[in-house]
Amino acid sequence: MSDLEIRPAASDDIPAIVAMLADDPLGAQRESPDDLTPYTAAFERLAHDPNQHVMVGVREGRVVGTLQLTVIPGLSRRGATRSIVEAVRIHADERGSGLGTALIEWAVDESRRQGCQLIQLTSDASRTDAHRFYERLGFTASHVGFKLSL
Repeated sequence: MSDLEIRPAASDDIPAIVAMLADDPLGAQRESPDDLTPYTAAFERLAHDPNQHVMVGVREGRVVGTLQLTVIPGLSRRGATRSIVEAVRIHADERGSGLGTALIEWAVDESRRQGCQLIQLTSDASRTDAHRFYERLGFTASHVGFKLSL
């Protein structure tokens, strides 16, 4: 992976990030790559929050992966800080290349650097390949997640 750069996303990366978010059956139903306005507004909010880390994996000048890491101070677990990994996406022609592993390893290392005692993520129940991937990296399916659309 020596040809891979993991760096903070820039506003110029938004089209590539949104394209990856939309490039699967679930994302195709909820993302709109034809209108980047809401993504740009969200990116500006994220960019000004020191606990938000939108990262991209870049190979040969092309954005080929992304994830968002959120650091959350808390009271539970004796005042533990935790992190949440969201929106992990790998470009279709890079899947299986080790890029996903590199991004998650970056998130784990950064979470440790930030003093987190726990890193967590959710994955849609239909993403069985992703579940195997996260379990291979040491994550356990220890909780049941609930969501409420607003």
